[in-house]
This record gives sequence, structure tokens and C-alpha cells, in this order.
Amino acid sequence: MISPEKVLALARRMLALGLCEEDLIEKFIQGSGSGGQKINKTSSCVYLKHEPTGQEVKCQRERSRELNRYLARKELCDRFDQIQNGVLSKRQQEIEKIRRQKRQKSRRQKQRMVADKRKQSEKKSNRRCGGE
Repeated sequence: MISPEKVLALARRMLALGLCEEDLIEKFIQGSGSGGQKINKTSSCVYLKHEPTGQEVKCQRERSRELNRYLARKELCDRFDQIQNGVLSKRQQEIEKIRRQKRQKSRRQKQRMVADKRKQSEKKSNRRCGGE
């Protein structure tokens, strides 16, 4: 359940970004993916399209239709905020962080890492043997 304060805050944010409810096309569609019979039978997935710009959002994160409506509008606001202010959304920042973590290390980085591991290994082996 979404608190009225959050709904009001989202409405204010939409107004500040210039998003009107009249400009949105909202459809409820059946979800996809894992979840079995329940997800295939209920139309809890929310599809939003902002007519003037053509921005589209699809949300099926939660089982509740109302919660998905709220999250879809929030996602749309994040996208508009990103377009207008050039600020990366939290989700985009998380994606970038994961991309950096998965990126292959350079040869120099690998050499440094191995050298550090060797030093650490030597320290530990000296502790074990009584400092010989």
C-alpha cells in the first residue's frame, strides 16, 4: 500500500517536470516471465506512454497493480529528470557501477594485484613460521 504522502509527492514531481495525467496513455497488460499461472492470468503489468514525447515505461516489479502504477510513474519521472537535467537516475548509476566492476582489468592492474597478493602471502607465511 502506498501512503497518500508519497502519491502527493509524486504528483508534485510530475507537475514540476511538466507531466500531465492527460498526456499519459495507461494500459494494463499481462505480465511475462517467471511467476507461473498467477502472472499469466492477471493484468498487473502497467504500460505508460507519454504522448507528446513518446517515452514509454513498462512496470511489473510488484504483484499489485496500484503499486506498479506508482512505480511506472516514478520511473517516467526519473527518465524526464535525466533528460532535462542530465542527471543519471539511481538505477542508471547502479547499472554503470556494475558495468565498471565487470570490466576487464588492464595488464598493469593485474600485475599490481598479483604483486599485492604475493606480499600479503609472504606476511602470512612469516607469521606462521615464527618470523624465520
